[in-house]
Amino acid sequence: MTRPFLPEAPADAACTGTTILVIDDSATIRSAAAKILGEAGYRVVVAENGFEALAKIADCQPALIVCDIVMPRLDGYRTCALIKASAAYHATPVLMLSSKEGLFDRARGAMAGASACLAKPLAREALLEAVRLHLAGHFE
Repeated sequence: MTRPFLPEAPADAACTGTTILVIDDSATIRSAAAKILGEAGYRVVVAENGFEALAKIADCQPALIVCDIVMPRLDGYRTCALIKASAAYHATPVLMLSSKEGLFDRARGAMAGASACLAKPLAREALLEAVRLHLAGHFE
């Protein structure tokens, strides 16, 4: 059985700062996350859905991904699983966003390869703390 794959990361990609990819079908959440992360000094790339994110990932080279769970066509669990199945991005931390703070969402996210699950609406400090924690672990 063949596994879906993502494009390989370009070997000569110039790093222009720590990039975070935010995937959410809600323009409000994308905007809020971009504002919070941008003000904290991160470079933010946004995607409206999982397919758009998979198309952008090789170009933006994210150090971390924030991904909504409930999205049309390709949900966050499947998006995360596809990212984690890629040799180039399997180590990239993925923070899942859930409108419900339930054990089921956290467990299913972990099964897909997510590093953590954050509750919506986004709390500025919770998002920044999770990003700092998972970036620190990623770059050790």
